[in-house]
Amino acid sequence: MEKNLKFLIVASNFYPEITSNLIKQTTSHLDLLKCKYEKYTVTGSLEVPTLISILLKKKKYDAVIALGCIIRGETQHYQFISSSIVNSISSLSIKYSVPISNAILNCENMEQAKIRSSKEKDKSKEAVEAALSVLKNIQD
Repeated sequence: MEKNLKFLIVASNFYPEITSNLIKQTTSHLDLLKCKYEKYTVTGSLEVPTLISILLKKKKYDAVIALGCIIRGETQHYQFISSSIVNSISSLSIKYSVPISNAILNCENMEQAKIRSSKEKDKSKEAVEAALSVLKNIQD
């Protein structure tokens, strides 16, 4: 099933080290599954759903993986951004009838972000598998 699938990867590059790990793991997993993909980066996590929306209007993808990292600061900004992204991604997934897996990490600090983006945790692989689980249920 996976061989003919086309994925869209949109990643926030606000924390380049974290994003680089997530992108590398996502593309490695998709390569292993022989899936096609296109990847794009944006500056912040809040821009991820916006670019996903624009690209879904222009092109056909079977699934989308959203990547990035948000680290809690001293204000409530973290909560607003995280909630907005989750709501936007859910809405886009329903609007376009495309599974969009959210692998934008919400972390307390950089140490936690490094652990959660590591190969051992492989949150991006989980995101790919989540999207595939939806696609498997709609196969003809």
